[in-house]
Amino acid sequence: MIKNDLYLKALRGETVERPPVWMMRQAGRYLPEFIALRDQYDFFTRCQTPELASEITVQPIRRFPLDAAILFSDILVVPQAMGIDFKMKENVGPWLDNPIRTMEQVQNVVVPDVDDTLGYVFDAIELTLIKLDNEIPLIGFAGSPWTILCYCIEGKGSKAFDIAKSFCFQQPEAAHLLLQKITDTTIAYLKRKVEKGVSAVQVFDSWGGMLSPTDYQEFSWQYINQIVEALSPLTHVVVFGKGCWFALEDMTMSKASALGVDWTITPEFARTLTNHTMTLQGNFDPARLHSTPETIKKMVTEMINRFGKDRYIANLGHGILPNIPVENAEAFIRAVVDWKPIN
Repeated sequence: MIKNDLYLKALRGETVERPPVWMMRQAGRYLPEFIALRDQYDFFTRCQTPELASEITVQPIRRFPLDAAILFSDILVVPQAMGIDFKMKENVGPWLDNPIRTMEQVQNVVVPDVDDTLGYVFDAIELTLIKLDNEIPLIGFAGSPWTILCYCIEGKGSKAFDIAKSFCFQQPEAAHLLLQKITDTTIAYLKRKVEKGVSAVQVFDSWGGMLSPTDYQEFSWQYINQIVEALSPLTHVVVFGKGCWFALEDMTMSKASALGVDWTITPEFARTLTNHTMTLQGNFDPARLHSTPETIKKMVTEMINRFGKDRYIANLGHGILPNIPVENAEAFIRAVVDWKPIN
């Protein structure tokens, strides 16, 4: 049994004394101990070496009173397993020498045996669970099929992913074939993570907000929902779509246990769109962690009071930024841990 099950209680919709807290990218570049390892090993070496991935996962847990750990990895390990050779370029980010642009290339993409290609992730889970020693739950994650497609077609990060969108609109058959292959791989990958012992999984749809509501249904949500349908009988599934507030009503009708929201929507409107029935996660603006610790505490308290303590997981509205002072991240976390209801 997990000793601190606050996060799981929130996912089950149970009453809690305070909301649980964790931060997207909590094992990240704002921590000096993370930077020390980054300077020794390149990015995918850290992802693909179980000892390193598990060590990075628990770094923030040693430092802060967090209510959940999230396995250090990257959404691009899934396309790598499918034979799509992503690299991480210094000062550029994700990079693909030969982006996918044709039906022939899509047909050549494989749906792999995840044990053969992603075994290092499952080994990292085993090592991490030993280190966590049942203190807090471990979260596994994957990127949404649409978000992964964006990188596969564009070949790198982008502000608008115009090439990826054009591909979907000009070659919809190829786009849907690629999305389905990514979906099938992701389902197998997340199922194996659950078998290895993660307590919940989160799907990150980082670029869903690039699509119109209609296109979101066609190219993103229907594939995320396949993942939710496949995983929800086995574990809690959290869906986070950045900029996707317009899809919250549809997401609420799914079997997801919780929905992540970003800072572009008010807590009140998010609750309205989800019928006050769904556990919500978010939505502190990561850039706001540049405020003073006193301001952060005040804003976090207000955020919790507006969402309400139940059916709520305190988090950021996206990943923590690399240049945030450690004491400000700590102020965010401690503001949640120290929160008390207004009498």
